[in-house]
Amino acid sequence: MDKKKLRLLYKKKRAELDSIKIEELSVEIANQILKLPIWSFEFFHIFMGVDKLKEINTNYIISVLQGRDKNIIIPKVISDAKLNHYLLNDSTKLKLNQWNVLEPVNGIEIKPKKIQVVFVPLLAYDNYGNRVGYGKGYYDKFLSKCTKECLKIGLSFFTPEKKIMSTSLDIKLNLCVTPKKIHNFN
Repeated sequence: MDKKKLRLLYKKKRAELDSIKIEELSVEIANQILKLPIWSFEFFHIFMGVDKLKEINTNYIISVLQGRDKNIIIPKVISDAKLNHYLLNDSTKLKLNQWNVLEPVNGIEIKPKKIQVVFVPLLAYDNYGNRVGYGKGYYDKFLSKCTKECLKIGLSFFTPEKKIMSTSLDIKLNLCVTPKKIHNFN
């Protein structure tokens, strides 16, 4: 199936989830993350889930990271599919942007090369670590600026597709965490 059809299919699948189910699945994903061998790292990048899009509630993962005294970095949309990345701390002011995504107003900017783990938003993924996002290229551009050692971890409510066609611009995931399983693509 091509990316356009997969986007439609997975938006429909998400639309079928009610808010209670999304919260349950989000907690299960956060619990799975506790099993990952990532706790020696210090700099973790995570997206802020959007309720309207029925995305994973990443606040549970953020709580886990805070509980382990990790540096949490969140994105801010700049322009032309470009993201800047800011340390999330007690003095970071957050507000909703034009797409209803919570993002930092201020803060300490962190360069992609410093980030060791990125939790990647997606709509669908396959058995090989290919992913389908929203189609704007924000994360592929960002991930291309991270080090090769940076772990790219997808988060999904669903099981993988068999195969998604990818291009040379697509950055593969190392792992994908679902409520019931951790998929390893290395």
